[in-house]
Amino acid sequence: MNAKTVLPAVAMTAVSMVLTLAVVMMWLGTAMPWPVALVVGLGIDGGWLATLAYERRLAAQGDHSNAVTAVGWSFGLLAAGVLVAHALTAEHSGAWLAVAWLPIAAKALWLVHGLWERTALTPSALGAIRGIQQEARDEAAVARARLRAEAATEETRLTAVTQAGARVARVQARTADTLAGAWSTLERARAGEDTGRALTSVTARVTPGVTSRWDLPVWGPTEAVPALDAGPALTDAELDALVDSIRHSQTPALSYREMAVRFRAAGHSASEVRLRSAWKRVA
Repeated sequence: MNAKTVLPAVAMTAVSMVLTLAVVMMWLGTAMPWPVALVVGLGIDGGWLATLAYERRLAAQGDHSNAVTAVGWSFGLLAAGVLVAHALTAEHSGAWLAVAWLPIAAKALWLVHGLWERTALTPSALGAIRGIQQEARDEAAVARARLRAEAATEETRLTAVTQAGARVARVQARTADTLAGAWSTLERARAGEDTGRALTSVTARVTPGVTSRWDLPVWGPTEAVPALDAGPALTDAELDALVDSIRHSQTPALSYREMAVRFRAAGHSASEVRLRSAWKRVA
């Protein structure tokens, strides 16, 4: 795996050193003897190579030296400066400037390689990381599927409850129409003069001396359907007070089932969830 970063760095360093040595020989060889120019070029390349080797040794030991790094970058900048100076004095300056960045690029590649080594992980660690990530993805997928299933179930339940409520409302409406018609018929019968005399005569025969006026029977009150004809909602404090008073209306205190029966019988209205929550708070 290190070859992915070390090979480009080695190749770029070799090209930079060869190019620096060639430029020094061509540039300074005309102004001084070529052995001197060769020594200057080898000095630049040798200093750069020495500091690079020492940096790699420190990195292999898990250590780092800012001074050695600064010296290495100084040699890299010196090599780049030599290339730039030669490019500015040469005939084809554009072509030489195009390769003047190679020493800096080589140092940057070694920096990238060092970062790669400091952050590299073993195959077992990478496998563990992949396993953890896959487990997290699996848990997220299961959670999403569970939420979608619960949402679909709740939607089905609400649809069923709504349809049942609509059927109850239609039955109540038909029953109310039927009762209203029957009540109207009874009212017309009671208001009729002949019907009143006939009923009075029947009443007199059954109960001598009684000629009371025949009245219609009382219609109501009807039992309200909590889901469709609910009264004003009680606050939590009011609900707690009612539950507590009903619970302690008898000694020993009533159970939840007995309290709920008396609560409904008293005409109060609250959902089962709120009623049970109030019971838990007061009990």
